[in-house]
Amino acid sequence: MSTRALRRLRGKPRGQEALDLGELTLGDSPEEEQAGAGEEEQLDTANVSPPSTRKPNNRKSKKNKAQKNVSNIYELICDADNEAERISQDEEAEKPDGNTSNGTEKSESIDVEKTKDSNMKSENRVKKKKKKKKTKATSEGVQEAGPNDDIDVLLQNLEQSNGFSLQNEECGGTDRRAVLHVEHRNLNPETELKRYFGARAVQGDQRPRQRNRQFHRSTWMTSPKDSWPRFSRTGVSMALLESKDGAQYFAFEHSRDYQQVQFKFLDAVESMDPNNIVALVQLNQYHIDSLLQLSDVCRIQEDQEMARDLIERALYSFECAFHPLFSLTSGACRLDYLRPENRAFYLALYKHMMFLEKRGCPRTALEYCKLILSLDPDSDPLCMLLLIDFLTLRSREYQSLLQLYQDWEVHRNLSQLPNFAFSTALCHFHLSQQEDLDPEESVRQRQRADIMLQNALIMFPGVLMPLLDLCAVQPDATVTSHAFFGPKSQIGQPAALAELTALYVGRTCSLWREAAVMLWLEESVKEVLCRVDAKDPLVEDCQNKRKQRYQSAPRNIHRHVLLSEIKEAISSLPLEVTSQPVMGFDPLPPLDSVVSYTRPERQHVGASNESTLSLFFRSLLPNFNLQGGPRQEDDMGVARAGQELNQEVDRLMVAMREMLANIRFQEPPREDNPYRDEEEWD
Repeated sequence: MSTRALRRLRGKPRGQEALDLGELTLGDSPEEEQAGAGEEEQLDTANVSPPSTRKPNNRKSKKNKAQKNVSNIYELICDADNEAERISQDEEAEKPDGNTSNGTEKSESIDVEKTKDSNMKSENRVKKKKKKKKTKATSEGVQEAGPNDDIDVLLQNLEQSNGFSLQNEECGGTDRRAVLHVEHRNLNPETELKRYFGARAVQGDQRPRQRNRQFHRSTWMTSPKDSWPRFSRTGVSMALLESKDGAQYFAFEHSRDYQQVQFKFLDAVESMDPNNIVALVQLNQYHIDSLLQLSDVCRIQEDQEMARDLIERALYSFECAFHPLFSLTSGACRLDYLRPENRAFYLALYKHMMFLEKRGCPRTALEYCKLILSLDPDSDPLCMLLLIDFLTLRSREYQSLLQLYQDWEVHRNLSQLPNFAFSTALCHFHLSQQEDLDPEESVRQRQRADIMLQNALIMFPGVLMPLLDLCAVQPDATVTSHAFFGPKSQIGQPAALAELTALYVGRTCSLWREAAVMLWLEESVKEVLCRVDAKDPLVEDCQNKRKQRYQSAPRNIHRHVLLSEIKEAISSLPLEVTSQPVMGFDPLPPLDSVVSYTRPERQHVGASNESTLSLFFRSLLPNFNLQGGPRQEDDMGVARAGQELNQEVDRLMVAMREMLANIRFQEPPREDNPYRDEEEWD
C-alpha cells in the first residue's frame, strides 16, 4: 500500500497535521516520518500489537475526542492551560481492554474533521495568539475578582453599619432613619425631571460641561456651570469640633482674609445700596453672604434665573469646603445654628429648596428639607417640620409622612401642630383613593381619614373658614352661622396658634381644591357639627388645650414665617418681630449666638443714624454732636466742649430770634380807584 493511500486512509494529507495546542506548526510530526519509512509494517503491527504499544496514538485520539464537541475554535484557547489535566483524566478513565478498532475509527473520523478546520487555523494564527493573551489576562482578572469583591462588600457593610449604628444610638432606635436618611441621587433635580419628561427632553439643549477648572471637585448638590467665574479658595473651611452620642459636630470657619471681606459686606448692607454689594461680588465672586443678599435683590426684581444661579454658586462654594468626614446622607452630621458661620449654609439650602419647589421638583425639594432637618433635628432652627408635610404631599410620598408621624409623635407631639393634624388625614384619604388597593384596605384607610380629619377640625376650628376662603368655596349657611366655626373661632384663638394656622392655610390651600377632597371635607364638617351639638367631651377637652397652649411661638417659628414669605402668616407676626430690622442674610439671629470673631468698631458710628435736625445743626456748627456726645476724651475737654456747645446753641437761638424779628411782610399794592373801567389801559 502506497504512502499516499495510507495518508488518505488516516485522513492526513501531505503538509497537514492534527491540531496541537502546544505547538501550532505545519510540518510533519516524527510519527508521520516513521510512517513514511515503514507503512506496511506499521499497518500490520497495528492490528496485532497490544494496547500498551499504542498509547501515544490513543493520547492523540483522546485530545481530538475532547476537541470534537467544540464549535468555536477560539474557545479552545481558553482551555489551553487546563489541557494537561484533561489528558490525565482521560487516560485514567480509559479502559485497557477496549476495542482497538473502534479507537482507530474514531481517531480517523476526528482527523477528517480536523482537516476542514486546519485551513481556518492557518489563516487566523495571529488572531489566536492575540486572543490567547487577552483571554489569559481576563481569566487572571476573573480569578482575582473574587477577593476584591469580598473586600468591597466588607467595606460597604462596614460603612453602612457605622452610619446607621451612630444614627440608631443617637435616636434610640430606627425612629429617625426615615427622615434623616438622604439619597444622593435625589439631590439632583435632573433625576426628577427625567422621570417626568424623559432624559432626551432634559438633556437636549445641554452641552457637555468642560472639566478644565482649577480646584474642581465632584459635588452632589450643584454642578459648576461654564458661565461661572473660575473657582479659587475663598477662605471658608470646615472643622470637626467633637463626636458625642453617635453624632459628629462640625463648624465652618472663616480665614482672616474672608473676615475682612465679611466686614466690607456688612458695610455695604448698612449703606442700603445694592450697587455696593454688586461691586463686592465682582471682587469676591464666591463670597457667600454677598451671593445670598444679591440673590434676594434679583428675586425682588423678578430675575428668578439669576437669583437661583447665585444660590447654586453659594452652595458650590460650601460644598468645596466640606470636611472629609462630613456626609450629607448619613444623618449623623450636625451643624450648630448658633454659630454665624453655619447659618449661611442653612439659608442657602432653604432658598435652594424653595426654588426647586417652584420649579416643579417637589421630590428633590423634599430631599433638601430632610437634609436641613438632619443638620440639627433637636432644635430645628428653621422649623422644617412645618414644611415637610407639604412637600411630602406634593411628591405623593404618603407612606413616608405617616411613618414620620408615627415615629416622632411620642417625643415631638406632632399632632399638636395644625399642619400634621390635617396633612396626615389627607394622606390616609389619598391612600384610600388608590386603584391598586384592596377594597378592605381602602375602607380602612377612609375610616382613619374621616376620624383624623374630624379630630383636626375639633382641635383647630379656625382653619376651616380661611381655608374655604382661599379655595374660593362658599360654605353652607349652617356652617357660617354656627358658633363653633364662626368668627369667634378665629378671634378667640391664641396668637401663636393664629400664626400656625395662617401659615398652613396659605401654604397648602392648593392641596384642598380638588373636587373629591372638598366633598370629603364637607362630609367631615357636617359630622363635626353633629358632635359639637351632641356635646362630645372631646370638644371641651380641645378647647381647654387651646387656652393652655400656644401662648407664644418660639423664635424659630417666627424665622420660618419670615422665610416663607406667606402674606397671611407674616401679617400675624407679633409686634416685637415686625418692629425690628430683618436682614436677609441672617433673619432673626439667635439671642445666644456663639461669636468666633467680632467686627471692629467703625469711626463716626452715630453719624449715619442722626436725624435731619441733627444734620442741620452740624452743617451750621461743625462741633455739634447730638447722639455721639462730646468727642474729647479727657475730662477737661469734655467740660470745655459742653460749655462751648451751650454757648454756640445760645448764639444760634439769639440769631434766629433776630432773624424772625426782622422779617417784614410787604403788602401788595392797593388800587386807588377800584371802580375804574378794566378796558382802560395806559
